[in-house]
Formats: sequence, structure tokens, C-alpha cells
Amino acid sequence: MAHTSTRDIVDALTRAIVEHRLLPGTKLPELRLAAHFGVSRTLVRQALHQLAQNRLVRLEPARGAFVAAPSADEARQLLAVRRTLEVDLVRGLAGRLGAADLHTLREHLRAEQDAIARHDVAGRNQLLGDFHLRLAELSGNRVLAEILGELLSRSALITLMYQNDPAARHSSDEHVAIVDALAAGDGERAARLMAEHLEHVVAGLSFDHPRPSADLALALT
Repeated sequence: MAHTSTRDIVDALTRAIVEHRLLPGTKLPELRLAAHFGVSRTLVRQALHQLAQNRLVRLEPARGAFVAAPSADEARQLLAVRRTLEVDLVRGLAGRLGAADLHTLREHLRAEQDAIARHDVAGRNQLLGDFHLRLAELSGNRVLAEILGELLSRSALITLMYQNDPAARHSSDEHVAIVDALAAGDGERAARLMAEHLEHVVAGLSFDHPRPSADLALALT
């Protein structure tokens, strides 16, 4: 019989969070998790720390672990800051990208579409966010890339937990249109498309989900 590893626990909890069987704010007691997975509290603690690094869980001293709870207001604020940065970013990139740069972006777009087709929620979320980071890196502005990287890390949890499949497909289609505008050297069109895209990301987030079972074991089934 195979032993349950830290990775198994991380994967099981990640799926339960992404599929909304464990909602934001849900307490994750170490003892109950250890009993459910048939492992020691040490393994559970390691898994919870990994999930905290992935921003899916928050750890509170003397209180324990909870599913992270980004709010609708936080989502809107993050996307507003990103809009300010990224609209100017793509405006400046238009006409500056070479054939190799555009090829790299189009390969990335194909990977996005493939992850969406496979219903790989975590993979698509990573790729959809990385698209924006690739643009920042292509600008050659390291400070902008670092700032945007932090914003993307914070917004990744929000899209992972609240973006549905149709919204993800729409986001990827909009990425294609942005790259087409960049390839055509049309900075104003690229800027307009980016502004609309980030507005659509917020509009496509669904913060209303049915209450999950109060039974932790059932939520992890």
C-alpha cells in the first residue's frame, strides 16, 4: 500500500480549494487532517506550509491554518493597479518586438489553450498569469517586471479560486488579440485591448459559491 506523502496532501487540499469544496476562511485543523490522511501531524504541517507559500492557505499564530480569503474588493484593487502598469507596458512594446519575441509569445498562447482544453485549472492559471510577466520581461524594465511579478502572485490566487472555464477561455482569446496588435505595431489598439482585458478579468470572477459540507472528510473526498 502506497504511503501518503506531503505532495499528496498538498494536491488533495489544492483540488478541494480550487473546486470550492473548501471555501475561503475554512479552518484546516492539523489533527483532523492527519486522521483523514492517516499521517503524522508533521507531514500535515509541512503540507500546510507549502500551501501557505502557494498563497492558498494562511497560517495564524496560536489559531492554526485557514483557507486564504481574498475578497472582491482586493481583486478589484489589484487589477486596477495592474491596469495602470500594463496599459502603458503594451503601448510601449508595440513595434519593438522581433520575430523571435512574437514566436515565443505565440507558443505561450498555444500552451494556454492546451491547458484550458485539458481543464488543467492550476496549469491554465499559471500560464494566463505568466503571459503578463512575459510582456514585462520583454520590455527590458527589470523594476517593472519585479513589481508586476508580485502583483501577479497576489492575483493568481484570486483567479485560481474564482475564475471559471468560460472566463479563462475568454482571457486567453484576449491575449491572442493583444499579441496580434503588438505584431501589427499598433500600440493604441494593444493598450485598449489590455485595458478591456483586465476589466473583463474582474467581471469574470465569481465570488458566489454554494456553502460546502461542514464535514472536512467529505470535502476532501
